[in-house]
Amino acid sequence: MIIGTFDKEKRESKSIELNCDLAITGGGTAGVCGAITAARKGIKVVLIQDRPVLGGNASSEVRLWILGATSHMGNNNRWAREGGVIDEILVENLYRNPEGNAVIFDTVLLEKVLNEENITLLLNTSVYDVNKSNDTKIESIKAFNSQNSTEYVVKAPLFCDASGDGIVAFKAGASFRMGAEAKEEFGELFAPDKSYGELLGHSMYFYSKNTNKPVKFKAPEFALKDITQIPRYKAIGKDDKGCRFWWFEYGGRHDTIHDTEHIKYELWKVIYGVWDYIKNSGEFEDVDNMTLEWVGTIPGKRESRRFEGLYMMKQQDVIGQQEFDDAIAHGGWAIDLHPADGVYSELSGCTQWHSKGVYQIPYRSFVSKDIDNLFLAGRIISATHVAFGSTRVMATTGLCAQAVGMAAAICMENKINPAEVLEKDKLKELQNELNKMGQSIPNVPIRKSSNLLSEAKIEASSTLKISKIPFDGGWFNLSISSAQLLPLKASVNYQVKVLVNADEDTSLEVQLRTSENPKNYTPEVILEKQTFNLKKGEQYITINFTNGVPTDQYGFVTFMKNDKVTLKTSDKRYAGILSVFNGVNKAVSNNGKQVPPADIGVDEFEFWTPHRRPDGKNIAMEISPAIESFSVKNIGNGYVRPTTEVNGWLASLSDETPTIKVEWDEAKSISEIKLFLDSDYDHPMESTLMGHPEEVVPFCVRNYVIKDLEGKVLHKVEGNYQTISTLKLETPKDLKGFTIEVEHPSKDVPAAIFEVLCQ
Repeated sequence: MIIGTFDKEKRESKSIELNCDLAITGGGTAGVCGAITAARKGIKVVLIQDRPVLGGNASSEVRLWILGATSHMGNNNRWAREGGVIDEILVENLYRNPEGNAVIFDTVLLEKVLNEENITLLLNTSVYDVNKSNDTKIESIKAFNSQNSTEYVVKAPLFCDASGDGIVAFKAGASFRMGAEAKEEFGELFAPDKSYGELLGHSMYFYSKNTNKPVKFKAPEFALKDITQIPRYKAIGKDDKGCRFWWFEYGGRHDTIHDTEHIKYELWKVIYGVWDYIKNSGEFEDVDNMTLEWVGTIPGKRESRRFEGLYMMKQQDVIGQQEFDDAIAHGGWAIDLHPADGVYSELSGCTQWHSKGVYQIPYRSFVSKDIDNLFLAGRIISATHVAFGSTRVMATTGLCAQAVGMAAAICMENKINPAEVLEKDKLKELQNELNKMGQSIPNVPIRKSSNLLSEAKIEASSTLKISKIPFDGGWFNLSISSAQLLPLKASVNYQVKVLVNADEDTSLEVQLRTSENPKNYTPEVILEKQTFNLKKGEQYITINFTNGVPTDQYGFVTFMKNDKVTLKTSDKRYAGILSVFNGVNKAVSNNGKQVPPADIGVDEFEFWTPHRRPDGKNIAMEISPAIESFSVKNIGNGYVRPTTEVNGWLASLSDETPTIKVEWDEAKSISEIKLFLDSDYDHPMESTLMGHPEEVVPFCVRNYVIKDLEGKVLHKVEGNYQTISTLKLETPKDLKGFTIEVEHPSKDVPAAIFEVLCQ
């Protein structure tokens, strides 16, 4: 029994002091990815999250899907999904949770963090103060857990603020901004004016479900009474739920930090008013048995403080795809700004303007310009309001925070501050270490000097050549223009034969297109056009292109829309090969073509995007000369996804035991063999709400065996579904070489490996 007698002095809370190498505040996707990355490099991390679950806006408390450069497959950023830890998390979630249950996603994140012995996780713990050893250095942070009534003092040489509102950076005195910059400061033509508003608001969602009996709903007194106060109320659907109501947004005219509770109550007012409208207005059929299943209790925040780093990203960096020497990640979400009045605005819920491809993000934007030992991560990084409209989304913040975790490990190893990583050798080390874990920094390959494979002779039992994409699929109607995306060689004139079916005598226009920038997949350059007169019925047509692509890059064999014509498709799928369509994707303001006003500094171009599986089949065709972009030499070129080339080895489907043989002139000490496989970086893998057509990506090698040259099994894997599969030897082993025997994922999909990393 415990009896506490009167104490005239103030009692102190229980206090625990923790010492670590890196203290991360904020357990959203950024904090989680940064913590895991750092922990795997051997440094001690304390991860502090003020909520009972990890994930921030992606958690079951808010339920926003994770997205980034893939943008719902609604832009021209092919094979752009973020790599590394954030990819590992999303692929794991796909396998366990293809239905998109946000509660299950909570467990995926929690397991990933708890599995790392170098992470100390503090949930329900709010950081509220910092101590500084001098003007520019943080010594410790203070936090309180109301669940266990314990105060924590966390001491570390390095700190990362991924808290969303920037509590650590703010308390430490770091320079920050809140609101939109004027056009004149950075020359950003898309900078909003006062009438549009300077801040994005918060959002809250609800879920509903059908029951087996009538359910009444009596709205609370605080619910919105007049639904017409929401100008877009006619867009409300009775079956919509979760983050499909992203536009239930409010607060952009308020202080989005200190007014958060007020904003929350206003959003509750909207939600319960909308549900009252659905249930009781008489405007909707078949709603008697519907009930509310869940309503958010904390708002999902978009914008508050942004802190100044060594470089501030701006609109031109995003739209112009600026390249940086210190690039550590990529972005690709549209510049996505919202009217400050949110749900009450007469304007569109968002204004999204896309770049023609992905853009680089520099390391300097994650290093505070004022506090020597402070990293910035998440939505608070150094970017203008306009650039923030793209960098703020969760897959992007997770990818970027991986660079922070890796940089922290380099800082600890070398006893340096974050800014000193920018020195030439350390920066290259940072980029290379990130790429070895799957970061895929645009235009920065894994260094050959870090891969023993570069010294080996490599052979394959077979190599795919595509002279025919078999005519074994269904028919696709050309109600929208369609194209087959193929890796073409410079100055080669290709002949393509396709099977079409015409409902009546008509004509069909075929084009060869490519991108002005070879690293993009926006087909704005039309190299040639041909028109074919078709007779009613099935017939083959042969297209002889006489203008080859100017450099080795992807080309688009393009069939312009004619709803009287159908194209034969194929059941075969190949890594790095896909079909795209000039259709509409309302989820990302894609109406088939981006047509911005002339004075906002944004490009006009068409969208050519894939369809989600099981749709989006390749167009069946014979191709001469054959596509030969699948050499085994690709597995050591440093790229782990398609760029201007496929960058992978693909075996022939007729090869019953596809095998790679690696052999050195003399034995090498090997501690790790890492395979980079194909988890389809084109698929966005939204983490919640949206279901997915499969648990395992159809291109991914599931089963393989690694043997030494004498045939002894070193490693056998069955049922793999992850992008990266690793053999890590307990003690290094001297090997003269090894073989990798793989199974084709299916009869319609050849085995593919993008990279083999030997260390």
